[in-house]
Amino acid sequence: MHTPAEPGDPRLRRARIAIAAVFAAHGAVTGSFATRVPWIQEHTGIGSGLLGLALVCPAVGASVAMPLAGRVAHRLGTRAGLRLLLVLWCVSLVPPALAPSLLTLCAALTVYGATSGMADVAMNALGVRTEERLGRSIMSGLHGMWSAGALAGSAAGTLAAHAGTDARPHFALASGGLVLLGVAACQGVLDLRPAGDERPPPRFSPPPRSALAIGAVGFCAVFAEGASLDWSAVYLRDVIGSDPGTAAACTTAFACAMALARFAGDAVVRRFGPVGTVRASGVVAVLGGALVVSSAGPAPVIAGFGLLGVGIAVVVPLAFAAAGRGGPRPDQAIAGVATIVYSSALVAPAVIGQIANATSLVVSFALVTVLAAGLVAGAGVLRVPPAARPSPALARTTRRRGP
Repeated sequence: MHTPAEPGDPRLRRARIAIAAVFAAHGAVTGSFATRVPWIQEHTGIGSGLLGLALVCPAVGASVAMPLAGRVAHRLGTRAGLRLLLVLWCVSLVPPALAPSLLTLCAALTVYGATSGMADVAMNALGVRTEERLGRSIMSGLHGMWSAGALAGSAAGTLAAHAGTDARPHFALASGGLVLLGVAACQGVLDLRPAGDERPPPRFSPPPRSALAIGAVGFCAVFAEGASLDWSAVYLRDVIGSDPGTAAACTTAFACAMALARFAGDAVVRRFGPVGTVRASGVVAVLGGALVVSSAGPAPVIAGFGLLGVGIAVVVPLAFAAAGRGGPRPDQAIAGVATIVYSSALVAPAVIGQIANATSLVVSFALVTVLAAGLVAGAGVLRVPPAARPSPALARTTRRRGP
């Protein structure tokens, strides 16, 4: 394997910037898609229940494909493997807008989810390795870049929705631009390769025991995130009666709140630790969910979704960081936690859609609020063991010479 760079090495400065750009490109694809879910629903002519069924498919694809990311990195190296997976993810944005029926939409969304999951595992594993070499927390900031990308994508989607633009040319243009950004960003990431005698990770393996508790906390956060990204615009349109532009702006507000909280997250974690940070975040998320379900106007509902975004923002970065510290293969450990965490995304769209069908979207987001309370109860599993903390000497070196 390549010789690790020292904390003050200029290569680490470039690698940190490059992996942050990768996170942004990945998030922009998600943000672009989320704001056009109402358009896709109208284009295919399906109701809330069938839409919820279709939105299960990305998580199915991701759950099946995520364990394969480690093998791609092992065969191609971290840089080439990430570049391939990121390009496939960006291109997968286009087919859902072309789907004329429920069946073709489900097929397109399954591929969309598979490419998303593999790229997600690869970039998080590389983020953990970059963080280890820097000797200080950067994962929340990296996920902040993901949220910034999602914000940019959703902002463009909001403008397209306001203008009444067809999602097909919108997605084609976004996909092409993000492919170029992703390829350029991958040029600067760490290029790590396995030792000659290192065996490739298994294609499929059950998550390690350490991943179960960490994954359970992440499950609660990703359920709220997936529900908000996929259904917030629909909630504003159907429950509050907002116009399409305002409905799409709700998704943008949610993404913006998450981005800001994640950029502040590393400093907060360094001060209060992961446990205290996640417990406080859970309280904020519960308050946001309560505001969503108890309000009748667009402004307080959008504010409630914003608080939900703040409350869940740092949970997944901290879960992946905890998983990456749990063994010699960060990609395999992260894939295990990600499989559990993103099974929440598998459950959330169907649960939200089916509850909405049987009762209302208000009841659906009451469930989101209850799950957010699980962050307060389960935060203790993210505690950093003493052996995994950076040494004082490394921390001083990083502060003096770091990027």
